[in-house]
Formats: sequence, structure tokens, C-alpha cells
Amino acid sequence: MELDALAFGAHADDVELHCGGTIAMLAARGHRVGVVALTRGEMATRGSAETRAKEFAEAAGILGLAAHWMLDIPDARVEATWENKLKVIEVLRAFRPKIVFAPYWTDRHPDHEHASRLVREAAYLSGLNKIEVSGPAFRPAKIVFYQGRYEFAPSFIVDISEAQDRKMKAIRAYRTQFPPGGGETPIARPEFLDFIEARDRRFGSAIGAKFGEPFLVREAIRVEDPVAFFGAGPAATIP
Repeated sequence: MELDALAFGAHADDVELHCGGTIAMLAARGHRVGVVALTRGEMATRGSAETRAKEFAEAAGILGLAAHWMLDIPDARVEATWENKLKVIEVLRAFRPKIVFAPYWTDRHPDHEHASRLVREAAYLSGLNKIEVSGPAFRPAKIVFYQGRYEFAPSFIVDISEAQDRKMKAIRAYRTQFPPGGGETPIARPEFLDFIEARDRRFGSAIGAKFGEPFLVREAIRVEDPVAFFGAGPAATIP
């Protein structure tokens, strides 16, 4: 199956938390979208690899994914090794996505930082014919980085107002990570999801929308017609 977009996270729930609205919106608009978790999340404070896989599948159904997959890279040991690059290359060649979403390269969690580098390097190497991994050589057109714990100045912000409810529903499918009544770790506290929604409101307000998700690309964005590009939507409300 060829995909229009493929999002990578170090763990199940990473994509849902940080770009789940964009993923849900793209799927609802008819794009074929997939999510890959690099690990099975076995080192998490709550839940097991088995329960997290079930939650991952439930969230995939809520988001409307065409494909979801878990790799077997050890949790808390995500590294840009040759072995791991080959695993990611195999996924890229199997799904051949037009664009890839990856975590921002600066983050509190080492797995997230290493996942960013791993996906970026594997996406380039996937286009080399002489790398002997199943499937013909393939390189995505663009890697788009989503924001995690640390913020960046976004290259663009996506209006996710129509998909915010599905995003939050997909996040809540991870019952072990977001238990009713909260838990002992920061992510399990009820105010953490309040923070996610508040952040989406803040970035939405920057583009004149109710909710938004920020993204970063490393390369300059090509624009053929600035009038058509910037004049197509509502005016932003940046102070």
C-alpha cells in the first residue's frame, strides 16, 4: 500500500499527542495516512507492550489510518544505528509516502531526539539503490517535523479545528497512559491534556483558527504565486 503521509513516533501516543489533529484531518479528507511507532513502549511506567499495542490499534481506528505499524527497536534505546536505519528504510520502501512526519530533533526525551535523527537519515538512505533492503529505492519528497516538549518557530501551522475532537479521543484511547483520575507521573495528570488543548488553541489563534498544530521543515518552502498562496485563507490574528 502506498501512502500519502507517514508519521513516525518513538512510542505509541507520540504522534497522537503532537500531530494527531493533522493526521486525522488528512485521513478524513481522503489521504492515505499511516503511523509507525519505533518501539513497543515496554519501558513505560504504566502498561505493557501488549496493552500499548491494543491502544495503538484503537487510536489508529479513531484517526482513520490506512496503516499502523510497531517496530521492535528497544524502548529507551532508540539510536540511529545501521540496523535501525535498515528497519526504517524497509518501512519507507513498503509504504512509499509522499511526506514523512518526524519528531523535532530537540526534546527532553532522548528517544524522541534519536528518533528524529534516525528517521531523517533513513529517509535519505532509502533513496540509494545499492542499499539491499526489500523494495525498490525510494525517498520521500519532504520530511516535516512536529513539535514535542520544546517549542520552535514554525515554518507553518495547520488548522486542525475540524479534527480536534478526534485527536483528543485518540489520545484518550491510551488508557494506561492517561488513566481516569490521573497518576503519579506528569503525563498522567489531568492537567497534561488541558495543556495539549491549550497549546493547540494558542497555535490556532496565530492563524485565525480555533485549533492549530505547528510544523517545521529544514529547507526553504517554494512558493510559485505569493498572492494565491497567502491570499487564499483568512487573515492571521498574530498580535
